[in-house]
Amino acid sequence: MGQGDGGGEVLDIKTEDLKAAAPVFREQSQKLSEALTKLVTTLDDLGKPWGGDDGVKKFEASYTKNQKTIESATATLVLGLVSIHEAMNDMADGHVDNDKLIAGMFTKKKDGDSGHSGAAR
Repeated sequence: MGQGDGGGEVLDIKTEDLKAAAPVFREQSQKLSEALTKLVTTLDDLGKPWGGDDGVKKFEASYTKNQKTIESATATLVLGLVSIHEAMNDMADGHVDNDKLIAGMFTKKKDGDSGHSGAAR
């Protein structure tokens, strides 16, 4: 492979660490989703608690635009956290499958086989 600047260190990923960390992202996405729901419903319940003069109309236009932007950005963050959770689980499963594949390449065949290891010849 290429000459990386990692100082010769290899990334050591443990499936246990991935599986332990993944639920944190799911839990935090749920909490963020709940907070977003509370924000939206609370603001919707308030309606328009301001007056109707020109200054207030300018505020309302800016406020409404920014409210939707915040809601949209927060919803994107929720989806991002969920996808990190799923990716970490997939990565952990991939490591387990890869470890099994590699182990199978270096184990002896059972009776009736030619006696060669499962490694490529």
